[in-house]
Amino acid sequence: MEASARILALVKLANVGLVMIWGFAVTFVFVRVLPLAEFQAFLLLVAFGNFTISAEFGLTSIIYARLRRFWLGNDEDAADGGFRLEEMGVLFLFLGLLIVGAVVILLGALALGGLHTAMPMLFLLFFLTACLNLPALLAKRALAAIDGNFLWEGLDCARRLVTIGLLAAILFGLDPRLSVALQLAVSVAVIGYAIVHVHRRLGMNRNQWFAFRVGGGHVRRHYLRDIGASAAFTVSDIVAYNAPYFTIAMATSDARPMLLFDFFFKMSRSLSMLVRAMVEAALPRITRAYHAGESARLRQLLTRALGAALFFALAGSALLMLVGGWLFDKLFDGRATIDQADLGLTALALVALSVICVSVYVQAALGRFAHLLQRSLPFLAGSLLSVPLAGVFWPDRFDLGFLGLYALTLMLAAGLHLTSLRRLVRA
Repeated sequence: MEASARILALVKLANVGLVMIWGFAVTFVFVRVLPLAEFQAFLLLVAFGNFTISAEFGLTSIIYARLRRFWLGNDEDAADGGFRLEEMGVLFLFLGLLIVGAVVILLGALALGGLHTAMPMLFLLFFLTACLNLPALLAKRALAAIDGNFLWEGLDCARRLVTIGLLAAILFGLDPRLSVALQLAVSVAVIGYAIVHVHRRLGMNRNQWFAFRVGGGHVRRHYLRDIGASAAFTVSDIVAYNAPYFTIAMATSDARPMLLFDFFFKMSRSLSMLVRAMVEAALPRITRAYHAGESARLRQLLTRALGAALFFALAGSALLMLVGGWLFDKLFDGRATIDQADLGLTALALVALSVICVSVYVQAALGRFAHLLQRSLPFLAGSLLSVPLAGVFWPDRFDLGFLGLYALTLMLAAGLHLTSLRRLVRA
């Protein structure tokens, strides 16, 4: 089944469905159990969690590109020294330190009043649960590189089903802190099992996980250029996608613009997960074609990927125009409204985003981080400027002005990424 892109895509799409349900369930549950001011603080926590998860600086993409090449037997004479098993322990150590650092920052924000909440334990537990997506992502990419996609998708589906049930239980009286703590435990168990499988499949021994000097030296000698480019690209991407949460919070105390952007963010995450699932299902064949120099086959696969992504985006946009108002009302418990103009701009942005997603997922898997960095900078600039420009030029329709500028930014970025994919095929 691993060799069948169609079956793999269906399995990944099923898992994406569960991830989407979980993401919407988080909002659906917590907007009902938290006061509005507390929920706005919760959204900032979620945004900080997104920053933290993205702050792995593209290392999971690097490890996929290197381990995949190693698994396919194409890195014996690689100029970057090839893949070494000791790299795995170093990368997990880095992610662990990243989580510790983020938790320290969160504790400082809670203690100093930077993030106001009457439920600090709930916020801390939820943040830890979000941070576990870092080692989960590394385990997922490692399994994918060694043709273990189906195992991960099965494990993750089980994890999502349990965590969705635990979220729903909050509405029936389960203490939110206990619910989140149990979700944390389930995630630890699933990630641990996946890592054990990677360990066995690669024939590793325990000492290799702790050979930080050997692995760290190899990473320092051969990763620095990729790490620098991927880190800069990741930071740019993090800011571009999440900064409006913070710029809106600084620009206005009105909850509606924040909820509008959160709605767009959820729609964009749903679409990006669908596109990622489809691209990841095709990546085994895309990477083989790229490394084998089969330009015609690569063009065919990329055209299919773009076609599928645009289909998802157009279908989702049409559905959004029909039921978006109802969904917004139900999702945020009637605490704000959304009109057709807002929905239209959101739909337009989603179509552009689908092209960007294909380009980023494919080129990251091929290790083209420096090129992705160049393509990300216009998006970063547009994201940072959208809120202040909307406040200056459209103060009476600030929310609509911001969404319009953000959608325009995504369309321009999509054009740049289309050019990148054309050049990739020609090269």
